[in-house]
Amino acid sequence: MNLGLIGAGIVMGLSAVGSAIGIGIAGQAVIGAWKKCYIANKPAPMTLLAFGGAPLTQTFYGYILGFIFMMPAALDPANAQKGLLYLGIGIASGLAIAFSAIAQGRAGAAGADAAGETGQGFVNYMMIVGICETVAIFAMVLSMISL
Repeated sequence: MNLGLIGAGIVMGLSAVGSAIGIGIAGQAVIGAWKKCYIANKPAPMTLLAFGGAPLTQTFYGYILGFIFMMPAALDPANAQKGLLYLGIGIASGLAIAFSAIAQGRAGAAGADAAGETGQGFVNYMMIVGICETVAIFAMVLSMISL
């Protein structure tokens, strides 16, 4: 059994689960904000979609780390003894990336609600969403360095 391949799969899977949860959280708020606009006979700003879709990028980070970096390393016979290391990196990085997506979804939900109600502050709210994204990027890059 190749623990490195399992680690690669785990990082991809956990990242995708985090993205799905984050998108679900933010997406509900985006739909709610649009509903409030429709009730008030205001146009629904399509820019709010950015809040709902932002957590999707963490799936890409999991893919990049797992498929592009971990899988080839795990398949290299010279790294046969590093399976447990790759498994640990996969679990830790996958969780960090997943929680980043969930936090991003929560921040995006608040941003969508505020921007939908006031029509202001989109860039300010998106900066917070971007800070949540940074956690996933750090986890991915530092894991790549660890490999």
